[in-house]
Amino acid sequence: MTRALAEGYPDAHCELDFTTPLELSVATILSAQCTDVRVNLTTPALFAKYRTAADYAGADRTELEEFIRPTGFYRNKANSLIGLGAALVEKHGGEIPATLDELVKLPGIGRKTANVILGNAFGVPGITVDTHFGRLVRRWEWTAEEDPVKVEHAVGALVPRKDWTMLSHWVIFHGRRVCHARKPACGACLLYRDCPSFGAGPTDPDQAAKLVKGEEGPHLIALAERTREGYRPGKPTG
Repeated sequence: MTRALAEGYPDAHCELDFTTPLELSVATILSAQCTDVRVNLTTPALFAKYRTAADYAGADRTELEEFIRPTGFYRNKANSLIGLGAALVEKHGGEIPATLDELVKLPGIGRKTANVILGNAFGVPGITVDTHFGRLVRRWEWTAEEDPVKVEHAVGALVPRKDWTMLSHWVIFHGRRVCHARKPACGACLLYRDCPSFGAGPTDPDQAAKLVKGEEGPHLIALAERTREGYRPGKPTG
């Protein structure tokens, strides 16, 4: 299944725009209960105004709230960003730390956010258990756990550590594009032969194809068709 996901999403990546660990940390905090698309529309002006941890620590709260208002829950998020800036200045020389233990002590950063930062800003393997990830791995029966930390550990035991960050991207991409919560595109899924929940959505290829989202759609539908014909990722074809 991981080989199939890797083939289906060779360009999978963090869909939040950033150039520094601080920018990724801020964007990830803003992404709570908000789409990555909306965050990416909001952060250019924000990042131009607030360039350092000290900028967030000394921010005018009302002004900061206006910058991030489109992402929702802007008062709580402003609290987190100001607190994050202050903590970084006070304890880390204004820099984002690169360990899980230090990250989760920072305002606004839980284990999920910390793994996003580690994997994408520092190259430290981490599994990001967001709603898509947890939903899909339970649908695939990789684990029955509901608690995100237990899901992280259970899946981490199944997959080589070096693949943890990319696995997170592959699964999240698949959840957003094919394996939808209410109506998965089963008949157009590249995991057709291996998914124990096949049939949760339309199995007719034509009907399912209409549910596939994203620019990768034609590629994913073609892979699903090959899978129905007996193709197995990573196996010789000739």
